[in-house]
Amino acid sequence: MAIDSVLSDVLGSLGIPPDAVASREPLTGGTYNAVTRVRLTDGREWVVKTPPPNSGVCLSYEHDLLVNEVTYYDACASLAEETAVPAVVRAEPAPAAPAGAYVVMTARPGQPWHELTGAMADGEEARLRTALGRIVGRLHGVPSPGGFGYPSGALGPLAPTWREAFTGMTDAVLDDARRYAARLPRTAADIGAVLGAVSYVLDDVTRPALVHFDLWQGNILVTGGPGERRVGGVIDGERMFWGDPAADFVSLALFGDIADDKDFLAGYGEAAPGGPVEFDGSLRLRLALYRAYLYLIMLVETVPRSTSGDRLEWTWNEVAPRLEAALTEIESAPRGRE
Repeated sequence: MAIDSVLSDVLGSLGIPPDAVASREPLTGGTYNAVTRVRLTDGREWVVKTPPPNSGVCLSYEHDLLVNEVTYYDACASLAEETAVPAVVRAEPAPAAPAGAYVVMTARPGQPWHELTGAMADGEEARLRTALGRIVGRLHGVPSPGGFGYPSGALGPLAPTWREAFTGMTDAVLDDARRYAARLPRTAADIGAVLGAVSYVLDDVTRPALVHFDLWQGNILVTGGPGERRVGGVIDGERMFWGDPAADFVSLALFGDIADDKDFLAGYGEAAPGGPVEFDGSLRLRLALYRAYLYLIMLVETVPRSTSGDRLEWTWNEVAPRLEAALTEIESAPRGRE
């Protein structure tokens, strides 16, 4: 079914006739769901997400991604203005819905942060990083349902411990690597053994936090003119899970080290439930595990996405060495309890 037809069905299910739509604009930058910005003649602006036509060709955790996204926005609805998170207008995350699975949310103002690189006024980037730190700290304080893992149930029900949940998450992406014959710097079995050898460190996490896990600059909207810019939106919560809040530090410092981001950490320490971050041995080892998980996803998903050409070459050249570095860091870390 064509995307325009799907979008018309979704809007029709909300009682929006075609003549009430002033414009519709496909949004790019995502890697899975189809996303369209819709402006109505009454001035309302919405973002509509629907699964791709071949939604069965995906990684295991990506089944019913919209359930995760709706969970994320609903969980922090009371903090929506403080955290710049969209509000859900209506959602039918189950594929069996009459119009198919979809989520309609309010559009947040601004443009992706990375598009403004080099255009910030003096000191503005530092101020925005501090503001973003406060936002993420507040999100990590959102009450949890008491379990760990993906709320979609794609990998099973929420687990009672973070070790059980994260082990299931890494096992799933390694199984995907085998299923899709994805190219990795080591065999899936070798990678699984490295990750499993330090899984004990995950027991240091006892409170499941709301983790976005895709907080790279493309999912942070910035609004306002030079010198007056602010965070206008924290979007695309479809890859969220309940887990260790530190897992968000990986995408927040994609290909870098969050410990170097003093501005972000200052804001985060003001708002996070646990206060300022202490980069002890446990945290650094957990961060290496989360980097390995993210890099595995980035490498394996190139197969079901049919990534090719320069993009595929870039992914291998940039991500594979970083996965190897994360694995080496895990192997060289001092061993604690087993």
